[in-house]
Amino acid sequence: MMEKSAIASVLDEIATLLELTGENPFKIRAYSNGARILETLTEDLDELIKTDKLAEIPGMGEALVDKITTLRRDGILPFHQKLKASIPAGLLEVIQIPGLGPKKVRALWVQLQVESIEKLKEVCDSGQVAELKGFGAKTQTNILEGIKNRIAYGKRHRWADAAEIAAPILAGLKNLPQVKLAESAGSLRRSRETVGDLDFLVASSEPKPIMDWFVNYPGVKEVSAHGETKSSVRLENGIQADLRVVPEEQFYFALHHFTGSKEHNVAMRQRALSQGLSMSEWGFKSVDEKQKAPGAKNEEEVFKALGLKWIPPELREGAGEIEESEKNNLPKLVAFEDIKGVFHNHTTASDGDHTLEQMAAAAEKFGWSYLGISDHSKSSFQARGLDESRLAQQIEEINKLNQSGKFKVRVLSGSEVDIMRDGSLDFTDEVLGKLDFVVASVHNLFTLNKEEQTKRIIKAIENEHVDMVGHLTGRLLNKREPYEVDIAKVIDAAAANDTIIELNANPWRLDLDWRWWRRASEKGVLTSINPDAHDIEQLGFAAHGVRIARKGWLTKENVLNTRSLPEVLKWLGRQ
Repeated sequence: MMEKSAIASVLDEIATLLELTGENPFKIRAYSNGARILETLTEDLDELIKTDKLAEIPGMGEALVDKITTLRRDGILPFHQKLKASIPAGLLEVIQIPGLGPKKVRALWVQLQVESIEKLKEVCDSGQVAELKGFGAKTQTNILEGIKNRIAYGKRHRWADAAEIAAPILAGLKNLPQVKLAESAGSLRRSRETVGDLDFLVASSEPKPIMDWFVNYPGVKEVSAHGETKSSVRLENGIQADLRVVPEEQFYFALHHFTGSKEHNVAMRQRALSQGLSMSEWGFKSVDEKQKAPGAKNEEEVFKALGLKWIPPELREGAGEIEESEKNNLPKLVAFEDIKGVFHNHTTASDGDHTLEQMAAAAEKFGWSYLGISDHSKSSFQARGLDESRLAQQIEEINKLNQSGKFKVRVLSGSEVDIMRDGSLDFTDEVLGKLDFVVASVHNLFTLNKEEQTKRIIKAIENEHVDMVGHLTGRLLNKREPYEVDIAKVIDAAAANDTIIELNANPWRLDLDWRWWRRASEKGVLTSINPDAHDIEQLGFAAHGVRIARKGWLTKENVLNTRSLPEVLKWLGRQ
């Protein structure tokens, strides 16, 4: 069953396709108007279809009603599919370039045979576009700029970057006098590792000044839509931001809907239907007129109406969270306040920017009880890795600092020791045995095949001195794909050897991926949320790691560094 908003999108696309084919303007407008009617419709669509009352709404002709009914029932419309097939697929990409509406795209198609972005760039570069009636040199320049920016616009953004952009926008919205409630939604609220665009939701009875503020926000490069209740802008960094304004009584339903995910929402709607309710971003509607549909004064009441406990946004991925909520079996997720200390941090001894004392002072400001220092080992020469002599010197410096009583935080001596090709380690067992903890990581030979890479890492895990394996897959988000490794086998090896798999909290890494943590915790594998900090500010990366741990269904019992210093030392086998 296709949702109302999705049907509206299909109608909008039909209008665009018809304009590209040079269809009658009145016919085009009918589909656009139909989409707008659906978007603002508060009545239950199924009921309107069932009682033949949809056709009674002004602007809803017989042909439009038939198409909406087909889409609602089948989720596909042959007329739409046939129309789409008659247009070069590339034109729907061309029309996404700012400043190019259907009329201009049709002119480019008919007069210059433009059927793709590549062809569009070619005719712009040759100056042909500037010569077309209704275009000119300025339009041609703007199109080239739009093509150039399209690459950046298509990228997903790391969560930390997106959150930094979203925070002042959300704060600005909350400060507007017309705004009753405001929140971020979408993948940002669900703490996905990357974010495609920003979604903001506001409750207000006066949307116009809010929309005006939004489209004039500093840093807005393009305004792609400026409506009464929805606006879309493109910011200078390429990220798209959408704002929706709804009545206060609809806010928590809309917040749930626009938080997503799609899979979670589908499961929630199916559950609602099984209980005689239709669920959408506008609220509940009763399928049975005798039953009153419940409202919601907060998001908890949205779930409660369906017999569920509130589900944290991080878990809303359609991965069994609804079933666990029904059984009141959702985990109490780890929180940043649970963190008692952090491991895997670097100083100026290798490639860090701050000294041992500066890192300790910063850790103390977080209120942590311990700080694990693990500078690189000698094979990481590009990171000024420590040899045995320099490592011994650092251990002595850490001991003296702890004995001085200058800081309450206990500094633990460690090493991020390189895993060699054959799975051996960069330091001997004798050297490793002198440390408080050891993180073993892969820093080279990323192109080994899956079997070799897996065998290499498992051999390191089996070393009795290795407490943790670092950034297991080596990925750098939006920059470097993970190397091939059998994660399931590594998890099994970690479980068998009582070895921690770190959750590397650096926002470029967030490694191991959240999708694996439920399996790891079920096997009894602990994690340590490690910032991999290379300066004092990066110690705060631990918060990003907590978000991903929560997304992986982890509780504080699954995380070593939620434990006190004595408990951690006991686990590490140290005094």
